[in-house]
Amino acid sequence: MRVLLLVASDVDALCACKILQALFQCDHVQYTLVPVSGWQELETAFLEHKDQFQYFVLINCGANVDLLEILQPEEDTFFFICDTHRPINVVNVYNEMQIKLLVKQDDDLEIPAYDDIFRDEEEDEDDSGNESDGSEPSGKRKRFEEDIMERTMKRRQRREWEARRREILFDYEQYEYHGTSSAMVMFDLAWIMSKDLNDMLWWAIVGLTDQWVQDKITQMKYVTDIGTLQRHVSRHNHRNEDEENSLSIDCMRIAFEYDLRLALYQHWSLFESLCNTCYTSASLKLWSVQGQKRLQEFFADMGLPLKQVKQKFNSMDISLKENLQEMIEESASKFGMKNLRVQTFSIHFGFKNKFLASDIVYATASLMENIEKDEPGTDNFIKALDSLSRSNLDKLHQGLELAKKQLCAIQQTVASCICTNLVISQGPFLYCYLMEGTPDVKLFSKPVSLCLLSKYLLKSFVCSTKNKRCKLLPLIVAAPMDVEQGTVIMVGIPPETESSDKKNFFGRAFEKAAESTNSRTLHNHFDMSIIELKMEDRSKFLDALISLLS
Repeated sequence: MRVLLLVASDVDALCACKILQALFQCDHVQYTLVPVSGWQELETAFLEHKDQFQYFVLINCGANVDLLEILQPEEDTFFFICDTHRPINVVNVYNEMQIKLLVKQDDDLEIPAYDDIFRDEEEDEDDSGNESDGSEPSGKRKRFEEDIMERTMKRRQRREWEARRREILFDYEQYEYHGTSSAMVMFDLAWIMSKDLNDMLWWAIVGLTDQWVQDKITQMKYVTDIGTLQRHVSRHNHRNEDEENSLSIDCMRIAFEYDLRLALYQHWSLFESLCNTCYTSASLKLWSVQGQKRLQEFFADMGLPLKQVKQKFNSMDISLKENLQEMIEESASKFGMKNLRVQTFSIHFGFKNKFLASDIVYATASLMENIEKDEPGTDNFIKALDSLSRSNLDKLHQGLELAKKQLCAIQQTVASCICTNLVISQGPFLYCYLMEGTPDVKLFSKPVSLCLLSKYLLKSFVCSTKNKRCKLLPLIVAAPMDVEQGTVIMVGIPPETESSDKKNFFGRAFEKAAESTNSRTLHNHFDMSIIELKMEDRSKFLDALISLLS
């Protein structure tokens, strides 16, 4: 029995896919893997393969729409959906025949009750016997009046029920957010089947870290899930200290770390990493002359010579590296950066290679959205998938080099947007448009890179603006998508606040604004808050959004 795997293009989906592939290998299940980057590719893949396959597994796609309505499958077709996108479409939840949802038991899905949103079509009452034929006139008439009363009541109740249903569904579907990482759900499955391996555990960690890097989940959720994974890590990686050969050259060891949240710093120089990490560059305002001066003061406060921080981290003096984390943390809190350390995990391959989970996320994401060679998306997907295997360290190192370039591109774009005041307040939201001809603009036609840029830009803008109202606003960023076709890609992200619940209302707002203005939009991405739009329709679409959200 062959299975068709349809996998979305994000790091968490890749990790979940790796775990599932390993499980399929254990049980000799044959499968075909098809990467899908949006709804169009998903529909095409389904139409191409529906005759050969009966079982379809969808990873990080398919939960938040009425899948049966879109794909119109045969009755003997079954879908297994493992998707972090919330809210899950109610039809998918209550269709138990063809759709099987893989979700964690303790995930609160807040699904409305069945009776509140579905009701059986009531049979029309039998109207016979209502005619009055003269005999027992009073009794018949009385029954007839009661009948009419009853029907009127029923109609009114139905209208009330429908109004309540609309209200319930509006509340349920209003915000888009993310549930537990799909890689974690897959790892849970492997653990229940007693087939969990250390490699699978590492992929689950990378999947969760991807959600944190992309800012898809709250800090509270991240810390809770880290705690869950930490228990598995100590179960898989405990070693008796007295064993002579506790470490062989090709072994793999996962460890819990309380490490610096500096992007790729162990594979870069400390200076470059500090300049290209969103948290530090926004806090120090590195796009300004004043910010550059503060950076020099920051290094001076730690007592680190510039010669040391500008060379590769591996080449720094060992005496400086010994208590580097404590030194940095102490100085950072004087400069207003109180959360410079974060709970995470690292992996050691043998003696030489050590990576943090976030290194892998950046490397894999940059391989997936590589624009340096004009290769088809499928090739990039396969390269990114391969980089997650420990047998392909050369691909991983390639990804790390690409990731550095991408982080620099993001940081330079943020600096130029802030210095040239490209972020403007439109009333209910902030808006920024990247002009055609901006350096690296091609990179930002890719959804993951554009989202990362938006998050960095909003954080930096909040740190740079003195306007208190603007600090609480969400942001929309638009970039050229396809110049020949005259389309732009647009993403909306929620406000940058400490207590943010990461719920995004732009998905529904984009749909309504497009409807009301007849804008030519394409809602092709699995994230509803990313859309493609014709260049000429941009201004009327934005006007509709402003009036809708005001």
